[in-house]
Amino acid sequence: MIDTRSAFIAIVGKPNVGKSSLLNALTGHKIAIVTNRPQTTRTRITGVLTKGQTQFVFIDTPGLLKAKNKLGEKMVKTVKDSVADVDAAVLVVEPTGEVNKAELDLIEGFRSRKLPAILAVNKIDLVEPKEKLIERIAKFTHLYDFSAVVPISALQEDGVDILLQEMEQFSMESVHFFPDDAVTDQPERVLAGEMLREKILLNMRDEIPHGTAVSIERFQERGDILHIDATIFCERDSHKGMIIGKGGNMLKKIASEARRELEDFFQIQVNLQCWVKVKENWRNREGVMRSLGFE
Repeated sequence: MIDTRSAFIAIVGKPNVGKSSLLNALTGHKIAIVTNRPQTTRTRITGVLTKGQTQFVFIDTPGLLKAKNKLGEKMVKTVKDSVADVDAAVLVVEPTGEVNKAELDLIEGFRSRKLPAILAVNKIDLVEPKEKLIERIAKFTHLYDFSAVVPISALQEDGVDILLQEMEQFSMESVHFFPDDAVTDQPERVLAGEMLREKILLNMRDEIPHGTAVSIERFQERGDILHIDATIFCERDSHKGMIIGKGGNMLKKIASEARRELEDFFQIQVNLQCWVKVKENWRNREGVMRSLGFE
């Protein structure tokens, strides 16, 4: 008889509802980058939490949106594939507003698979009066028989422990698929690239970040210093100039912020070198996307 349990849980929702913040709160580590821009998460990121005999494996997915290029198509496919092979899902929604098409599509996916799902109403710290929260919950529970409804604030980690308790019902007897001290399946160089991309997203104007990608060319620890060489790809020469900035100031700012976070995460001094290169229309070029890790 197996004395351990596991549960695979997909975290889904429209863009900017706080899925990555929730993943970080659940695992207790920043393994997914967080900004207020759509398409921050582009790939399927796995977070792992082992509590006692139960191992939770969380699948953080891109926000479901209308694809405008081949990269967008891959992101939509990632969401649908992630929901297809899990034990349950957590639908993360905002505390006010109408149910939109992306959320309706996700609920239809639950229904077609008869997938158990929890409704996590995020950002409850931002809603007043609380009657609006009740109205919002009613709109979703009318559409699907959720296993539980949990109001949360992922950023303040309010209600996250209750959400985790509700997820326990989906665990089953199983071996643990990851070491008990694991927090993610992401390679270290991928985490480094995402940390750098987060700083680009936070510092640049709207039209530039979506057309950027980061490739880590070197990730090597020598002595007590971690040497990281990174190439930032963008789609236009004009974007390259803006990322570099006047006298290189913008690139220096991005790299400096990324280096501080890398040092905090890896607990070692980091020597980060960044270059910017142009790859026109890379989000529609299969070969380029594969080389950047978008399988």
